[in-house]
Amino acid sequence: PVPCPSPTKKYLLYLFFATDPQLQQFIEVESQKQRFQQLVHQMTEVCWEKCMDKPGPKLDSRAEVCFVNCVERFIDTSQFILNRLEQTQRSKGSFSETMDD
Repeated sequence: PVPCPSPTKKYLLYLFFATDPQLQQFIEVESQKQRFQQLVHQMTEVCWEKCMDKPGPKLDSRAEVCFVNCVERFIDTSQFILNRLEQTQRSKGSFSETMDD
């Protein structure tokens, strides 16, 4: 018989990470933090390009209003997309549960 190769370190680490609930929770929280930071960065970039004509020592009232509106629309849009994704996931879950019955 051919001997089975021993598991690699990478595989053992994978098994450990995949089975440790605290570690999974930690990774999920850190992933959420990263997604939030990416969202803030993207929002800042979009709104800066849209609202900032020429940087100066102070924001003029037009730029300030533009930034407020831009951020609010960005948040509204992001929330709408998240809600739609959740609805899609729920409907897929309901569909797969009925298929299992």
